[in-house]
Amino acid sequence: MLEWERQLKSSLTDPGDLARRFRQDSEHIGQVARKYPMRITPYYLNLISEPGDPVWKQAVPDMAELDDDTGEEDPLQEDRHSPLPNMIHRYPDRVLWLVSEQCAVYCRFCTRKRRVGCRRGQLFTLDSAVKCKELTPAPMPDGLLREGLKYIQSRTEVRDVILSGGDPLLLADEQLEEILSGLRAIEHVQIIRIGSRTPCVMPMRITAKLVRMLRKYHPLYLNTHFNHPRELTPESRRACARLVDAGIPVGNQSVLLQGVNDDPYVMEELLRGLLVMRVKPYYLYQADPVRGTGHFRTSIDRGLEIISYLRGNVSGLAVPAYVIDAPGGAGKLILAPDPVVSRQDDGLVLRTYDGRVCRYPL
Repeated sequence: MLEWERQLKSSLTDPGDLARRFRQDSEHIGQVARKYPMRITPYYLNLISEPGDPVWKQAVPDMAELDDDTGEEDPLQEDRHSPLPNMIHRYPDRVLWLVSEQCAVYCRFCTRKRRVGCRRGQLFTLDSAVKCKELTPAPMPDGLLREGLKYIQSRTEVRDVILSGGDPLLLADEQLEEILSGLRAIEHVQIIRIGSRTPCVMPMRITAKLVRMLRKYHPLYLNTHFNHPRELTPESRRACARLVDAGIPVGNQSVLLQGVNDDPYVMEELLRGLLVMRVKPYYLYQADPVRGTGHFRTSIDRGLEIISYLRGNVSGLAVPAYVIDAPGGAGKLILAPDPVVSRQDDGLVLRTYDGRVCRYPL
């Protein structure tokens, strides 16, 4: 058994075990986990220093998840844009293919909180009411694999395929390669992207064998998901280095989370650290209004303040695009601080990141 498989097998899914380790009351944790599954790898668990810290908040069930009735189960209307149960086709030239229903760690702020975590019959149908208790990884059914490839083959406008889920890297190497080779056989598919949080929460998944297989299917990109500097460990650094050394560009998509990274100095440390690891900060997401995640949401003004600070204090390479996923599936919109104080006939009055005002002639 490989180390990453041992990590999955030994993952913490029992609220009682978690409560005993940290001397917490298991009743509330268990109540939340019955609705929204919990899984924490031993690796990621060891990054928690105390209850309530930034890693704890991301991974441990919180009663606030059950008290939140302000959000929606599917605010981005993914189901409405699904020609197949596990295929989202929102933009003309790209599709998001949900090839796994499992994650190594179930993030408490997940956009697909309604549907990940079930072994069968939830991600691969549109029924979001039934929760499955079995948390072992399972491959995508052969029929849906064939249907997915057939759909992409039939849509010649699709140039870019993003593999997501769940986490595609929880599939066995062999099935992941079956998906990649099937995509590469489709002439109009130019770019393949994989979205995976395993470099952050289970970096031992990035094995030499996996990387040798992935590099056969260039151009291939991987976007991962670090939210806090504590997650930038030597193990994660080695995992990302393996990917980059194989010619696989790695980007990072963070979510702005209250109590985790909604601080310009924390974000600065995270982004600087990512660049050192050769991981390009790509997106900073405003947290989606997903039911059960309201306690993580910050104001948009706070996000703009952080971006403004970053523009003056870190390299442009380290500044991600701050985006909001528009309600109803309207797509991503970039948010940025407005530097224009006023417009005049012969020029603009601008404000710099540090508050200085200057005039730009037209």
